[in-house]
Amino acid sequence: MARTAERPTAPPGDWLSLGPASRLLGVDPDTLRRWADQGRVKAYATPGGHRRFAKADIGRIATSHRVVRRPLSALGATSDRVNQAYVRSYRAEAGPATIAQLEADERAEFRTEGRRLVAVLLSYLDAARPADRERWEAEAIRLVDSTGRRLAEAGASGSEVVAVYVRARAPFLTEIASLGRRRALDATQLASLFEQAVALLDRLLLHLVAVHADTSARRSTREIKR
Repeated sequence: MARTAERPTAPPGDWLSLGPASRLLGVDPDTLRRWADQGRVKAYATPGGHRRFAKADIGRIATSHRVVRRPLSALGATSDRVNQAYVRSYRAEAGPATIAQLEADERAEFRTEGRRLVAVLLSYLDAARPADRERWEAEAIRLVDSTGRRLAEAGASGSEVVAVYVRARAPFLTEIASLGRRRALDATQLASLFEQAVALLDRLLLHLVAVHADTSARRSTREIKR
């Protein structure tokens, strides 16, 4: 159960619902909901069961986070470092058969898009403004869209696509987690950053699966008509 503040006496405009409050903080709504349940953020529950957050409290938390947080590149999470982690991971494990089936130029484009996606994900996590996060997420979706279509045209099954994605996200999350081991971020900041990364990656996975399924269906239709 959420730990709630007393019924607010301030004007309605001084309170924020879950969506606007989470966007102001730059965290996923599920993260803010969990913080409220844990008592880390004060929340008031309306008679209908909806959370309301004091705008002043959310503003103070947002300001504190902006002051303390440094760019991920300054903390050691650079695109080059993350991509090197991918190289080490892929050397240690055999690559998916689906990738091996791609033509040489397609494999090169696949790798190029993968490196770009790493940079976009880091930029998303670094963004302080909701508008910037939306822009970076939109680009990430475009890259995943291209990957989904390419894998579908190569004949990859749905389970193979998920396996490719899960294998690809592991080095990224490992590098984010390493910020805590290197003490570049405290536990609270690291947990928030990690939750944001996982939430975005989950949304991208759902989009990838949907695009792959749609492209595969179109491909099957074309083959039937031949």
